[in-house]
Parts: sequence; structure tokens; C-alpha cells
Amino acid sequence: MAACRRNNALLLQEAPMSDPSLADAARVVRENAYAPYSRFKVGAALRSRSGAVYAGCNVENVAYPEGTCAEAGAIAAMVAAGETAIAEVYVIADSPDPVPPCGGCRQKLKEFAGADVPVTMATTDGATLRLTVGDLLPGAFDSGHMDRA
Repeated sequence: MAACRRNNALLLQEAPMSDPSLADAARVVRENAYAPYSRFKVGAALRSRSGAVYAGCNVENVAYPEGTCAEAGAIAAMVAAGETAIAEVYVIADSPDPVPPCGGCRQKLKEFAGADVPVTMATTDGATLRLTVGDLLPGAFDSGHMDRA
């Protein structure tokens, strides 16, 4: 396995996956992305605590920023199925480097995942970067901040 440091994170080739079905689901759903403006297709899959896999792809809209990110689509599918706890996430895009979730999606992931939940970001060429939700969103805002409300 080849590894190098980039932006203080470990970039791995063929990083070990605890659930290869996540990668497969993200790859497949990425092909369904609706990205006529950017042509930047993203697929995301997550495994809930029950073990079920939910997938989503980005859906652009001419009225930017009204589109939906792949991660948000996967989360919506999970919630629509009646689940609210994420155990693992996999995101894939055709990019030279693994693409991290945007800030809004990091907060959405934190809503349903603990800081230790792994997030694997991958390229279509096979490069992967594996971090945790806590790595992606340190000092996250959560419901504990509203205890006095």
C-alpha cells in the first residue's frame, strides 16, 4: 500500500475498507448524478448502525446553490427509511485527489454520526483518504450547545 502525507492527513492507495459494499454502492450511484453544469459527479454511501447501506448522488440545479450534495442525498435516504445513526461513510468523485465533504455536509454528517465514525473519500482512480467525522469537523456544533434553550 502506497502512502503519502497531504495537508496533514494520510493519503492511502487501496486503504482497507471495513465494508466494501459501501464503495460499490457509491460508485454505482455516482453514475446517476445529475451534474449538467459542473459535470462533477459525486456518489456517497453510508452504512447505518443497523448495517443497511444508503446511497445518494449530487443533483445540481440551474439556480445555484439549490442543488443537493451526494452526502445529503444518502442521509435523506437513511432518514426516509426510519434510521438516524451513521456507522461509516464512503464518498467518491472523479478528481485528482480525494474530495472531502463540503462544510454543510460535514455538519449534516455530525448530526447523525459520532466523532469517531470513519469517512472514506475516494477518487475514481483508486486513491483514498480516510478520516473521521471529528477530523473533518473539529469543535462541531451539536445539540449539547442548546441545553439551556
